[in-house]
Parts: sequence; structure tokens; C-alpha cells
Amino acid sequence: MRLSSLLAVFRPALPLILGLSLGCSLSLLMVSWTQGDADDSCGEELGNVGLFVGGHRGDRADSRDGAGNEDFTPRIVPYHKDPNKPHKKVLRTRYIHSELGIREHLLVGVLTSRATLNTLAVAVNRTVAHRFHRTFFFTGLRSAKLPHGMTVVAHGDDRPVWLMYETVRHLHRHHGNEYDWFLLAQDDTYLQADRLAQLVGHLSSGRDLYLGRAEEFIGGEEKARYCHGGYGYLLSQSLLGKLQPHLDTCRNDILSVRPDEWLGRCIIDYLGLTCLEVYQEMRYQYFELGKNADPEREDSPQFRNALAVHPVSEPSLMYRLHKRFSQMELEWTYQQIEQLQMQINNLSHLTPEGKAGTTWPIGITAPFKPKTRFEVINWEYFTEDHVYSCLESAPKCELRGADRADVSAVLEMAVERLNARYQPQLRFRKRRLLNGYRRFDPTRGMEYVLDLVLEAYTQKGHSQVLGRRVNLLRPLSSIEIIPMPYVTEATRVQVILPVTAPEQDYVGNFLDTYVTNTLDTRDNVLLTFLFIYDPFDAQRVSQTDVFAGLKAMISEVEKRYGDVKIPWISVKTEVPSQVKLMDIISKKHPVDTLFFLAGPWTEINGDFLNRCRMNAISSWQVFFPVHFQEFSPSVASREQPQSSSAFAFDPLRDGHFDRQVFDEACFYNADYMTARTKMAADILDNEELLESMDVYDIFVRYSGLHVFRAVEPALVQKYVRRACNPRFSEDIYHRCVLSNLEGLASRSHLSMALFEQEQANST
Repeated sequence: MRLSSLLAVFRPALPLILGLSLGCSLSLLMVSWTQGDADDSCGEELGNVGLFVGGHRGDRADSRDGAGNEDFTPRIVPYHKDPNKPHKKVLRTRYIHSELGIREHLLVGVLTSRATLNTLAVAVNRTVAHRFHRTFFFTGLRSAKLPHGMTVVAHGDDRPVWLMYETVRHLHRHHGNEYDWFLLAQDDTYLQADRLAQLVGHLSSGRDLYLGRAEEFIGGEEKARYCHGGYGYLLSQSLLGKLQPHLDTCRNDILSVRPDEWLGRCIIDYLGLTCLEVYQEMRYQYFELGKNADPEREDSPQFRNALAVHPVSEPSLMYRLHKRFSQMELEWTYQQIEQLQMQINNLSHLTPEGKAGTTWPIGITAPFKPKTRFEVINWEYFTEDHVYSCLESAPKCELRGADRADVSAVLEMAVERLNARYQPQLRFRKRRLLNGYRRFDPTRGMEYVLDLVLEAYTQKGHSQVLGRRVNLLRPLSSIEIIPMPYVTEATRVQVILPVTAPEQDYVGNFLDTYVTNTLDTRDNVLLTFLFIYDPFDAQRVSQTDVFAGLKAMISEVEKRYGDVKIPWISVKTEVPSQVKLMDIISKKHPVDTLFFLAGPWTEINGDFLNRCRMNAISSWQVFFPVHFQEFSPSVASREQPQSSSAFAFDPLRDGHFDRQVFDEACFYNADYMTARTKMAADILDNEELLESMDVYDIFVRYSGLHVFRAVEPALVQKYVRRACNPRFSEDIYHRCVLSNLEGLASRSHLSMALFEQEQANST
């Protein structure tokens, strides 16, 4: 009884007692393991772990043996560079996607022949090849005349299996690490580029995948299938890498007439993979084109969803297929636009602005709203024959070229959209344009307002003349990234500074800026002065040199920086034509020199020099920056003294980008020499041509390169009134005068100055 009553009392605490007993027992066991002999294997393993973490064997041994050092403290080993070992420069890849291992999605290889290279292969190239990232045309023997604009790889043998073998080897050897997927197709196959790109975008290139139209082998006894070459097939990058070691064996062991069957047999025998049509619910859809088929009448779901169409017997059929698929894509795009517009319209009442906030057209950026009267975008008035805003400041000029084509296209589109909206009840025909207005909104595109005189016809044949106003918008939708050659910021810049006697007072500030921003920072820049003497100063140079003070300043800079040399060249001329001066400079420098033509008022800095290196591309592009010109401080700073330290520079208030000056330029010597050579024939007929043109005109007329003209905020010039030489051409002299007038001050500054002058005269 006593025992049972005792158990009844301790029964609620029994789990606690058992848990404490088990915990103490496990603790004693752990202590015996960790404090065992040094020969214990577990102790050695723990010691190795401690040694790896701490990095010092002696510290670990002390922590185990000593009683007063129970806690292990990790130590950081500092890095010490060995001065005896040479420093290894880190090699960086040329492009970031190479360094990160990023590959392009799809490479397309088209198998063709010498007989069809100039027919079917050309049709493939003109229809869909430009929509893939890279397309190669593989042939056994090339024809005598290769088509223009195609990348053709000839293997030297017309046997079909040999062509397939060499094609797969070529793809793996030269592009195996650059692409995730490889598509092989014949030249009698029409491919849907966008849908194929969408398909491979949903597939993992890390899987061994062989995707296409599955076909049975001859005999049909095996369950394995190969992919039919006529409809194209996809090979993953991992599969291509695993297949490469077995290609030679397959070439010697497998006998086949069809190249696609030979490749399928090789993949099955050595990789154990069969051709798939569906993978992870993604289907490789295809369409077999029958004889005498008309693509315009094909409207089945299989045709609409096809990734590949085969066989295409002639080039004209390839173009008709491309037209049909383009029409279907256009219809689908218009349907998507209408659906999106309906969704935006239905959700507009939930926005803070409500229905009133919906812009026209729906989904297009709202029109630009000017904040000041100087930001208002002007409308341009035009008719069918004339435009009333001309570049020559004439009130009226004839519509020509692109302007006439633009107006004609807009009128046709207006009538077409009206008929599409109101047919069959009404049909419109344009009689004439009463008024036309257009403006370019940089946030939207080109906007048009048309007042049309239309003749409306009903279904019963009745007609009536109507006048209607139509609004149209040509949106900025075709945004394209222009491929540019690779350039680097490590290129040496040769700065050329022409200086006349009246301009040498400004060279001191130029030298101070040059020393601070290039010599002190060790930038890869060289400077050459070009001293321009007039005939009178050139005769007296032995007695009095007008540039003596400037040459002394250059000598001081060379003494301060012992390894720096600043050469100068002396020239005698009455008319310092920019082209004549550049001819002298060009002959004294290598052809790969990157020139920067500067002025005495230019302030050079590293940001601009880097943009000069990046924007001037040899045999491709020249760069003419638009510098920022400060206003005259005597006019623009009338509200507060110029010497005030609180004066803050405001680019919108204290200056402007001078678009009239073309003196500063970045270009390569080889490009200038090429353009100058093309100009030689015109100089024979007109020797005064050199004085009527500048370097900008030469590149525009004779180079054929991209002439890049852009504002450059890092290129700032102080205000100066330039001396305009009337012996230059009328155009150059007129630009110089306009630069002086526009650079004086803004309209608000000038109006305030006139107001103050009138107030002073009235008192």
C-alpha cells in the first residue's frame, strides 16, 4: 500500500525525473569522449577541425592541455605581399557576359548546297535570318559568287553525312561555349524566329535534349526515333558537348544516306537519347506543306502555331509564307493592343485622376506639359505642297524628300483609318487638305492635326462633301540598339591647341586646367601647341616673339614635370583655316593617333576625355561635342556681384550649349587622312575650298562615317567674345557672329538689362 501510494504521488513528476537522468547520462558520456586519450580517433578528428578553423597547431594543442586556456580564440592571418615575386596583372575579359559565363540563347545552322545557295538559302536569309541572333549557312562546295550579307561555311565535300558531321564539329568547336541551343534546319524550311526564341527561352540548356519532329528509322523495329531534318531540330549545349567525343566513331561505324538519320542514330547509340516532340508540356509544332499549296488560304491551327513549315520548293513560296506569317503576327499584335486598351480603360476609374486621366491614344505616354513659356513645343503648319517653317528662316518652302513622303503617308493613313472605322455604312475619299499641323513631342512621337475635305459615300451610292478634323500620332516605338565596335578608355589622346596672338591671354587658364586634370592624375594625354603667326609677326620673330611669354610658361611646366614634354609647331598664315592647320598636324603624327582639337577657352577634364575616347571610333565614327558656354558675367550676374562667394552656378540661368561652334572635335588621324584624300579632286577645281570649309564639313561630305554631334556637359567654357575673321566663308563667319550674340546672355537677362537702361535714361 505504501509503495503504491508513493508511486501515485511521484507519477506526475516521473517524465521529468526520467528526462533529467537521461540528460545527465548523455552529458557524462560526452565528457568522457572529449577528454579521452590523445590516441583517440575522435579526438584527432576534432583536433583537425580546430586546427583548420584557427590556423595554428600550437594554439590548438595549448587549448587542449592547459587548464587556463579553455576557450579557443580564432586568429586572422594578415596578408603580406612578397616583394620578391612579380606582380601578376589580372586579365579581364573583353565583355562582361564572357566573364559571367552568360551565353546567347539560339544559334541557327542552315544546311544548303551549291545548287540552292543562291536561291533557297538567299530566301531564308532575307526572310528570317536577321531575326535570329546568329545564322550560319553550311555547304559542301561554295558557288563561284557568294551571296552578299550571308555567313557561309564551306566544308569542301558535298556528301550529306559528311556535311552533317563537319557542321556539328564546327558548331561545337567554335560556338559550343557561346550559345545555349543550336537549331539545325535545311534551306527548304521556313522557320518562325520569334516562336522558336520563345520556345528555347522556356527550356533549360543544362538538360540533354534532342527536340524536333520524331521519325521512325527504316524498318521501324526500334522504339527510338530520330528528328526529321526538314522541320529542323534543337540540340542543347550539354548534348552537343557530350556528343563531340563520339563523332569520329559515328562517322566510321554508322552507314546512312540521310544526314538527319545518321545524327539521330549517333545520339541514340552513344548517348541513349531519342527525339522528342513534347518536353515539359512544350511542343515542337510543325506543318507539312502540300503540293500546290496556297499560303494565303492556309488558316488551320496547325499552320498558325507552326514553328517550322516544310517543304518549301522555291524562293517565291518562301516569300509568300513570310508574308502570310507576318500578316498573322500583325493581326495578333493589333488584337493585343485592343485588349490592353480595353483593360486600361476599364481600370482608369480606379486611378486618382479617374476617367479624365486617360490619355489619348490609350496606353501612350501623355503629352509633354511645359513648365515655362520657353519649353512650349511649336506646331508646324503645312499643306500638301508647302511647309511654313524652313531651315533657312524663309516663311514658306516647298515640301520635298522625306517631308513630302511623311505628309503623303499621314494623309493616306487618316483616310484608311476612317474607312476602317465607318465601313460599310460610309466610305470616304480625300478631296484636299485644308490645314495641317505637326509637332515632335520627345515623350510621345510626331503628332498631327489634319483638317480634311472628304467625300463620303453611303451604301446606296449617295455622296456628300464633309469637313472633318483628324488627330494622328506616330509613336516612338521602333527603338533600336545600334551595334558599335569595341573601344577602350585606355587610348592615348593627342590634344591639339591652335593659338593666335590675340588668344594667348587665355592659354594660362588652359594650362592650369590641363596640369591639374591630366598631369597630376597621370592621364594618358599629350598636348601639342600650334602657334599661328601672321606675316608681320613672323618677320619680327627674331627680335620680338609674340609667343615668348607662352613658351616660357610651357618651359615651366616641363621643369615641374621632368618626364613631360609639350612640343609646339609654328605656322605662318594670313587665314588660319582649320583644314590647312590640320593638314600640318596630320603629317607629323601616326595614323592611329586620336586627336582632340581644342580651343584656348576649353577646360579639359577626365570625364570629357573618357567620352572622347568612347565616342570617337576608328573607321566608324567621329565626335563633335557641343560645349557649354557661360554667359557674360557683366550681363548675367547683374543681380549680385561677380566676386560674391555665394554665387552658385546654374546651367539653365548662367549659360547655354553653343550649337554654332564646331571647333572642338575628336577623331582618328586615319579617318581624317581618308576624307582628305577624297577631297583632293575637288581642290584641283577650286583652291579656295580649303578656306571655306572646316573639319566638320570635311567629315560630313567626304568621310562616310557617323558624325556624332551631342551636348557635352563636362566641356565648359568661360565667356569670351571671339574675333570673327571675315576672310573665312560666309557660313563660318555667320556661325561665329551668331555664337557671340547668343552667348552674351539669355533673353530674360537681356530684357532686364534693357529695362534698367531705359529706367536710367528716363531719370
